[in-house]
Amino acid sequence: MKIIANNKRALYDFNISIKINSGLVLTGSEVKSLRNNSSSIKEAYVEERNGELWLCNCHIKKYHSSSDKENNPTRRRKLLISQKEFNKLIGPLKKDGFTIVPISMFFNDKGLVKLNIGLGRGKKKYDKRESQKLKDWNKNKQRLLKNN
Repeated sequence: MKIIANNKRALYDFNISIKINSGLVLTGSEVKSLRNNSSSIKEAYVEERNGELWLCNCHIKKYHSSSDKENNPTRRRKLLISQKEFNKLIGPLKKDGFTIVPISMFFNDKGLVKLNIGLGRGKKKYDKRESQKLKDWNKNKQRLLKNN
């Protein structure tokens, strides 16, 4: 598994409850561009339209040797998930105020591009402070145990 892009802010800004790996519908030149690690999912989000999930605002740079005349690096890309997983995501999304957040993009063992998405609820400012305190305490605890 080779990681292409990571969204570090997703775990800081959201409490992720469910994580699901989904496929992406891409063109050939986009896959070649991803092999060169030229993408970003920092400002990407997932939206539901007509019973399908779409990845929006994901930036994949144009492949330098491609012959594509029209290249929109931030076009909407369809996510491929099973109907069972779709229902698991959409239920809380509609009634409980959750958000679907892209966490990371990677190549699986077969060489296919996958997107790890999570169902999360936004953190408040005090929740972010608490998680930062806990993270700092765990670092200090490891240092103390290592030195003793």
